[in-house]
Amino acid sequence: MGSGRYLDDPLTFTRNPPSSSSPITVSNHLDSFLGESTSRSGSFESESISDADFGPEKLVGTVQFYERHVFLCYKKPSVWPARIEASEFDRLPRLLSSVVSARKSDMKKETLLTICEGHDGTETSNGDVLIFPDMIRYRRLTHFDVVTFVEEVLVKDVEWLPGNPESLNGSYVFVCCHGSRDRQCGVCGPSLVSRFREEIELHGLLSEVSVSPCSHIGGHKYAGDVIIYGLNINQRVTGHWYGFVTLEDVPLLLELHINKGEIVDRLWRGEMGLLEEEQKKTQEQRFQLTTEKINGEEATQESASNGFYCQSRAVPELNGSCCQQNENSPCCVENHKENLTSERDISVKKASYRISSSENGSSYGLKVCAAMSIWLENWEKEDTYAALSVACAAASVAIAYNCYKQLK
Repeated sequence: MGSGRYLDDPLTFTRNPPSSSSPITVSNHLDSFLGESTSRSGSFESESISDADFGPEKLVGTVQFYERHVFLCYKKPSVWPARIEASEFDRLPRLLSSVVSARKSDMKKETLLTICEGHDGTETSNGDVLIFPDMIRYRRLTHFDVVTFVEEVLVKDVEWLPGNPESLNGSYVFVCCHGSRDRQCGVCGPSLVSRFREEIELHGLLSEVSVSPCSHIGGHKYAGDVIIYGLNINQRVTGHWYGFVTLEDVPLLLELHINKGEIVDRLWRGEMGLLEEEQKKTQEQRFQLTTEKINGEEATQESASNGFYCQSRAVPELNGSCCQQNENSPCCVENHKENLTSERDISVKKASYRISSSENGSSYGLKVCAAMSIWLENWEKEDTYAALSVACAAASVAIAYNCYKQLK
């Protein structure tokens, strides 16, 4: 059912598990600042990376199908061995991994098991189990309880009677920090966790958002890897995976994804409950909706600036009425000025025509007066000033000439 995105991850349990493959050493552009660090076992295990693997178009569809994610809270990433599920000295994760693997064919849901950080006396104490999308927590699982826990909760989908499931609220952010498994996540992960915690505290979200380091989740060539569980705008629990996350992206994920419920598509890898092709199709649909929204907003803006004016020109009978309720609209003011200017020109032309065409008629005087009346209606202040100037000049000439005659 999957495409083998978790080939080197025994903690991924599906009814059709992919075959395993040998990990190979990473050699890429990250080596320049990752240095020569080594894991507790003396080497890092990772997936191969090429330049072709980078870019948003390579992210979508890189999450293998699963329906349930189980997190076991256990110690710190700094003490996790590369294969914590097979570690001789970590009995609880080893037993849980073994029993889940043995019962995977009996489970109704494709289940993914991951280790996350645990601290005794905190919200995520050692042995606590978080389950998504159920949004529940079981406290203090021990190696004695593993068999009954898996049978009741993961196989039969009922409550585990010895435990008392607690409801989880808010959003849960998991960042891969499994440095002994992959050095890229060992470098990117802890810095991202610190930035998330700083931003969460800065914005007063401590009671709403929880962030925790987690073990290998597959796809480490997309580091930093982030998973966010929480309610979407439809009040449905979702699990979204992001890749290539940088420190600058942390505020963006908090603001857009967690606060507004919007997917950050340039970082989006996929979603819990969707097949890989469905993930690609879902993103294409979001792109289409975004394009339609942008086109609609542009059309609305264009209509707001030209709408009434264009409608009045396209439909003449709307002239004079389209702007009655929008007198302060810029388009209406400009349209009104244009109409006044054109009407004035038309009136003057009509007046001139009436005078010239009526010169030989018996009602010449009346028509001239009517024409003059129309012409005067459209007389503007500038015309008045000009006429007064001409009249004053003529009067001055007349007075000067009169004085000249008297002196002579």
